[in-house]
Amino acid sequence: MYRKLTKAIIPVAGLGTRFLPATKAIPKEMLTVVDKPLIQYIVHEAAQAGITDIILITHSSKNAIENHFDTHYELESKLLESAKHDRLDAIADITPPGVNLISIRQPEALGLGHAILCASHVVAPDEPFAVLLPDVLMYHPQQGCLAQMAEYYKQVHTSVVALEQVPSDQVDKYGIAAVKDADLRIVDLVEKPTPEEAPSNLSVVGRYIFTPRLMQLLKSTKPGKGGEIQLTDAMADLLNEQVMFGFEFKGGKSYDCGDKQGFLEANVEYALRDPQLGSSFHTYLSSLDLTELKPKKSK
Repeated sequence: MYRKLTKAIIPVAGLGTRFLPATKAIPKEMLTVVDKPLIQYIVHEAAQAGITDIILITHSSKNAIENHFDTHYELESKLLESAKHDRLDAIADITPPGVNLISIRQPEALGLGHAILCASHVVAPDEPFAVLLPDVLMYHPQQGCLAQMAEYYKQVHTSVVALEQVPSDQVDKYGIAAVKDADLRIVDLVEKPTPEEAPSNLSVVGRYIFTPRLMQLLKSTKPGKGGEIQLTDAMADLLNEQVMFGFEFKGGKSYDCGDKQGFLEANVEYALRDPQLGSSFHTYLSSLDLTELKPKKSK
C-alpha cells in the first residue's frame, strides 16, 4: 500500500578526515559552497521533495550543525536594528518552512547502515523514508534530485536509488548497479569493482528512497569488515524480496563534495550561477593567466 514520503535521514556523524586540517574543529557538512554550508543545500533539497521530518544522525563534535538551523535571536535583532534586511532574509531562509529537524546521536561509527538504524525509533514500521548523503551536492535550476525521485516513487511504490553514469575506468571508486531493461530495474549492487568486473558504469550517487522493509532488514544485517553494518548488504537482501529501481537524475549535475576536487568544482560553478556574484566572478576567472598558476612541486 502506498504511503506518502515525509521522512528523510541525513547521516552527518562522519569525521571528514579527507578535509583535514579544516575539519578538525568544523564539521565537513558546514564547509561552504559560496555562502551556504553543504548541509543547508541538502536540507533544502529534501524539503523541496515534500519531506517534513528530517533526521540528522550526528556526533558529539557536530553541534555547529544543530546551531546553524537554530534561531539566533541576538544576531537577528542586530540585523533588524541595522536595517540589514537582505542578511536577515538570508538567515531566515536557513530552515525551510514546515520542516521539523530531529537530531539523533550515533554513539559509535559503525557504518552507514548503523547510522540509518539509529533513526528506526522515529520512522514508523510501515513508513517509507529517504536517505541523503551530505557529501553529494545535486544541482538543478528547478526540481532537485530527491523531488524527481519522489515523483517516480509515487508511480512505482517501491525502492528507488539515484544512479549516474561514470567513466568506465573510474568504476572502482563507486558502488555500481547492475540493471535490467530500460526501466533500470536493479538486479545487483557491486562495491568498487574493477573495470573488468563492473556490470555497468552506473554508480550509486547518495540519494535513496526505501520501502519500510529496508529498515527491518538492517536490524538483522550482520556487521562486516571493521564491525560495521553496511547499507549495501541490507540492500542486497532487499533485492531478493522486492523490486528496486534505479533513477537517473535529469537536467542537473552532481558534485562529490567529499572529494577536494569535487568540492572546488562546486564552489566555482555555484559562484558562476549566482545572480549577484556570477558576472564579476566570470570576469575574474577570464582574466586569470593560468600559465602563471601552476602547482608547486612537492619537496
